[in-house]
Amino acid sequence: MKCDKRHMLLYAVTDRAWTGKQTLYDQVEAALKGGVTCVQLREKELDEMAFIQEAKELCALCRRYGVPFLVNDNVEIAIACGADGIHVGQEDLAAGEVRHRVGDDMILGVSVHTVEEACQAVRDGADYLGLGAVFPTSTKTDVEQMSNETLRAICDAVDVPIVAIGGINRGNILRLAGSGVDGVALVSAIFSAEDIEGTCRELRALSEKMVNV
Repeated sequence: MKCDKRHMLLYAVTDRAWTGKQTLYDQVEAALKGGVTCVQLREKELDEMAFIQEAKELCALCRRYGVPFLVNDNVEIAIACGADGIHVGQEDLAAGEVRHRVGDDMILGVSVHTVEEACQAVRDGADYLGLGAVFPTSTKTDVEQMSNETLRAICDAVDVPIVAIGGINRGNILRLAGSGVDGVALVSAIFSAEDIEGTCRELRALSEKMVNV
């Protein structure tokens, strides 16, 4: 499965901070039922065996819904679970090295913050780019907010799909209309919701409106 810009429309990035009474599996399935178009598993605390097991289960779940499943940062886990792709940041393993290790068939996403980083990521084999933070966010405290000018400049500079991330919610998605992004990546706006499925239906409709303005 290679990357299509339609996969960027409503991109869910997991965070087990809000699992509560539900398991992460339950939450991801609710998000899939609600219409998310891509799922990225982000884990920073699990040991390797638990991470692999979780990744395999979520990969199989996403396959049932026909939605790409990606792993954040960890190339070994992505390969071991048969993920559709891997997403890396600027502080992780270099995109060119990741592409070499995973081969040509796996989707490679790269987080970028400047036009230079974006162009280099594409040269290194990135299939899509993550841009942010486009709004203030509490999920990642080490990322500066990206200006509208930089957002638009990156969208104009590359020809791969682009997803915006960082502080995005139902109240501000439409502010990204006309920027050139192909969709939105959300963490807390999805996984902190009491009704994840219903919230995702609303977010999907807003994202579709945003990209079609």
